[in-house]
Amino acid sequence: MAVPGTPHRVAYINVRLLDPASGLDAPGALLTEGTQIADLGPRLFNDGLPEDAEVVDCGGACLAPGLVDMRVQLREPGEEHKETIASASRAAAAGGITSMVGLPNTDPVVDDVAGVEFVARRARDEKLVKVYTYAALTRGLGGREITEIGLLHEYGARGFTDGVKPVGNAQVMRRALSYATAFDTVILQHPQEPRLSGGVMNGGELATRLGLPGIPRLAEVMLLERDLRLVEMTGGRYHASLLSTAEAVEAMRRAKERGLPVTCDTAPHYFTLNENAVGDYRSFAKVLPPLRGESDRAAIAEAVVDGTIDAICSDHAPQDQDAKRLPFAAAAWGMAGLETLLPLSLALVHQGRMSLLELLKRLTLNPAAILQGRAALEPGLPADLVIFDPDRAWVIDPDRFLSKSKNSAFDNHPVQGKVLRTIVDGRSIFTLSETAAAD
Repeated sequence: MAVPGTPHRVAYINVRLLDPASGLDAPGALLTEGTQIADLGPRLFNDGLPEDAEVVDCGGACLAPGLVDMRVQLREPGEEHKETIASASRAAAAGGITSMVGLPNTDPVVDDVAGVEFVARRARDEKLVKVYTYAALTRGLGGREITEIGLLHEYGARGFTDGVKPVGNAQVMRRALSYATAFDTVILQHPQEPRLSGGVMNGGELATRLGLPGIPRLAEVMLLERDLRLVEMTGGRYHASLLSTAEAVEAMRRAKERGLPVTCDTAPHYFTLNENAVGDYRSFAKVLPPLRGESDRAAIAEAVVDGTIDAICSDHAPQDQDAKRLPFAAAAWGMAGLETLLPLSLALVHQGRMSLLELLKRLTLNPAAILQGRAALEPGLPADLVIFDPDRAWVIDPDRFLSKSKNSAFDNHPVQGKVLRTIVDGRSIFTLSETAAAD
C-alpha cells in the first residue's frame, strides 16, 4: 500500500485510455494537477514530457475512471469486528474502487443527520477512497415512518433505502416516492416480498433435496412489479438492488420501455455462480437474494450485457468467521466483494460478450449518474482513476483480502484482471507490490 500523497503534477504515460463517457479507447497519456485531471489524449506529450511532473510509465496498462461501488455494508458503527470504514477503504482501494456508498443498516442506523455526518467525518479522517452513505428510508428500518428525506438529502445522503430489508408496505413506498420527487433523490429497494422470503436459499429441487427452506423466485418480481406501479403513479426515481431472476429483468425491461425513471443493479455472484455453489451446505455461498438456478444466472448475465441492468456493485457484506462457520440455516448472509468486483466482472469481456468500455460503463459512469455524480476522464474533474491489467491471471485467495472479513464463495476461483494502481484526488492510495504482482 502506497503512502497517500503525490507531487503537484503527475504524468501517466504509455496507457490505454478508457472513458465510457466519451467513448475514448486509445493509447495515450494523462496529466493530473493537484486533485484534478489537467489534460489527456492520444497525442499528449508528443512534444516532450513536462519537466515539473512525476512521470509514471504504465507499460500499456488500462487507465479508466475509478470504480463506483453503489452497495457496500461498512459495518461501522456497531460491528467493527467485521469491518470498519478504514479497512473497507483499504480493500476498496485494492479493488480499484475510488467511491463507495454504504448501506444504512449499521448500529445505530443511519436515519438522522448525525449518522450521515459520522460517515463523512470518518472518510475524511482516513483520506483513502471517497465514502458516502445512504440514509434509511424508514426510521430504525422499521418499515413504517419515513425519515426526513429533504434534510438528510441536504446533508449528503446519496439516496434512501432500508438496505437489506424490503419496504413491504405499499403506502409507505408510495409516500416515499412522492416525497423524494421534490428533492430529485433516488429510492432504492431490495425487492423481496417479505412474507415469501423466510427461506435460506433458492426455492426449488435443490433446496428440497438439502432439506432447507427456500425463497421462491417470484418473491423478487412480485414486490418489484408492485413498486413499478407505484413509480408509474408518483413519478419518483426508483432503483432496484441486486436483481437475481429472469422475471425481474423482464419487468425492468418493460418499465424502461414505458419510460419510467427506473434503474437497477446486480452483483458479480449473480451472473457468475448458481445455486449449485451451495453444494454440501456451503455457507460462504449464502447470500441475499440467494443464488438462483442456471437459467436465472444466464438471464442476469445477458441483462448486464444488453444494458437492462445499469450497474454492477460488489454487494460487499463482510462477516466474521463465527457468523459464517455455522449450519447453513443459521449462518449469516453475504460475502466480501470489494477486491473481486473488477476481475469477476471482466469475465464478461474475456468471454467476448461485451466490450471493455461497455463493462466499465456499468462500473463507473452509470452508478455515478444514478447517484447524481460524474465519473469520466475529463479535464477539471477529480483525478479519481484506476490503472489495471485486464489480462493478468491470478487465483482469488480470500486470506489475502485487505478486508477484515474473508467470507467469499470464490476461494481458489481463477480470474483475469488485476488492479495496479488506484488514485483518488490525484493521490496514489494503492499500488500493487512486486510480491503481489508475482503471485
